[in-house]
Amino acid sequence: MDDKLKIKLSIADRIYPLTVELSQEEGLRSASKKIDLMIKQFEENYAVRDKQDVLAMCALQFASQVEQKQISNSIDGKETMERIKKLNSLLDSYLDK
Repeated sequence: MDDKLKIKLSIADRIYPLTVELSQEEGLRSASKKIDLMIKQFEENYAVRDKQDVLAMCALQFASQVEQKQISNSIDGKETMERIKKLNSLLDSYLDK
């Protein structure tokens, strides 16, 4: 059986028909809702005349969130590696005794 699913997502008052993996449907629908919510917030809080501007701001917001998570993960990874090195050093010194 083919695990493809045809869905229609509404983003910024436009319908987008998509063929997606069954496992992607929930994430795509959730993302669509988050985009529409963010659009509504930008329109309510700022004097925005053009949907294109609102969509650009949404894209920037989502991209910055992804970048910040990657930065945080790389920092966490460095700290973890430092801890592992210290533990290895302690183990080596203990085993040498």
